[in-house]
Amino acid sequence: MRKPNRSAGRARPPAPPAGLAPRRVAADLIEGVLYHGRPLDEALEAALGAVAERDRALVRMLAATVLRRHGTLRAVVGTFLTRAPKGGPRLDAALLLGAAQILFLDVPDHAAVDLSVRLAQADHAARHYAGLVNAVLRKVAAEGQAVLAGLTDPALDTPDWLMARWRAAYGAEIAATIAEAHRHEAALDLTVKADAAGWAERLGGRSLPTGTVRLLAKGPVPQLAGFAEGAWWVQDAAAALPARLLGDVRGLRIADLCAAPGGKTLQLASAGALVTAVDRAESRLDRLGQNLGRTGLDAEIVCADVMDFAGGPFDAVLLDAPCSATGTIRRHPDVAWTKRPQDIASLAELQAALLDRAVQLVKPGGRLVYCTCSLEPEEGPDQIEALLARRPGVTRLPIEAAAIGADPAWITAAGELRTLPCHLPDADPRLAGLDGFFAARLAIG
Repeated sequence: MRKPNRSAGRARPPAPPAGLAPRRVAADLIEGVLYHGRPLDEALEAALGAVAERDRALVRMLAATVLRRHGTLRAVVGTFLTRAPKGGPRLDAALLLGAAQILFLDVPDHAAVDLSVRLAQADHAARHYAGLVNAVLRKVAAEGQAVLAGLTDPALDTPDWLMARWRAAYGAEIAATIAEAHRHEAALDLTVKADAAGWAERLGGRSLPTGTVRLLAKGPVPQLAGFAEGAWWVQDAAAALPARLLGDVRGLRIADLCAAPGGKTLQLASAGALVTAVDRAESRLDRLGQNLGRTGLDAEIVCADVMDFAGGPFDAVLLDAPCSATGTIRRHPDVAWTKRPQDIASLAELQAALLDRAVQLVKPGGRLVYCTCSLEPEEGPDQIEALLARRPGVTRLPIEAAAIGADPAWITAAGELRTLPCHLPDADPRLAGLDGFFAARLAIG
């Protein structure tokens, strides 16, 4: 006997709105960063399979905006809460995402509210607070801009321990300008093989004094002119400076240590050096190999721990040491919320060991450039002072700003390079700033 079709005539549940899927992934990313300390780009790469191609930029923008303006968003949302709800991480993410879209992104208020309510409804711990999400975000839409106008301290979007460090290292005024720079999305910086001015004109950007081409991001990078033919690669303007400290490298054997993702390897190879790129991350070296192929450049790639690498001696070594990456918060706002004070001490120990190994790989009379994308003194100038104290045969070679197109303000009294996120000011904050980098150039006796 045939069973009756109980679903006959029953209405199907409505399909979820098109914008819900990318917001669900963005909420997952936010939870990963804030609750589990997972780097945003790592989590995003793992989630790409669940994101339609057209939505990938949106997902990253949603998550990055919440992280970039995290303190501000919490303050605005908190204004309309009488007490902290116990709805778990998804409720937290739903409120922050909704407020970010209302206050900072070009999303209609009603859509931002509705999608955040749906995020809460789909979670077992947050569903009981869906009405709260609706009420709070409606108040954010109605009154949030007035609250936002009173939240002028840029330190609000930086963890207290980092602000304390930057005030001690740079003074309160510069620390505040660093924090303000982190509130704005960074421009797209490109290092070109040749003709920076021509490529800047072709891409609708500008050529910086350092030689970098800077433009506002316009869709997927691979679709930009010059990408397929390998005329350029993406690299922050500050990150492009350390390789230039080695001067004319044509025909020289150079080791790029901790090389991945490979921007400096590409620079050195393009300048005519015989480059050995060393890194222990095989997947990141695969990406370097792909970029070498795309740009038509050549380098030896070695997958190894630098401490075990037995190559050399080299005419010069470039060591871009693993670090806390606090200088890259403009581009990677998750760094502010995933790093801890104790990370800096452990990384400083590793940097010292890597510096000693790098010295051993340079032939007598050769050069060593040490750099980190950190704002922390322990990972920059303190490392060099300690190295010079324990190795009398190593001497500092002061850097000249004009030789690399740098602002003289970027060169310290000791002759080392120190860029800050607040450097390169511009009337359009989207075109301002640099990653925070430290670099020193050394002669090996």
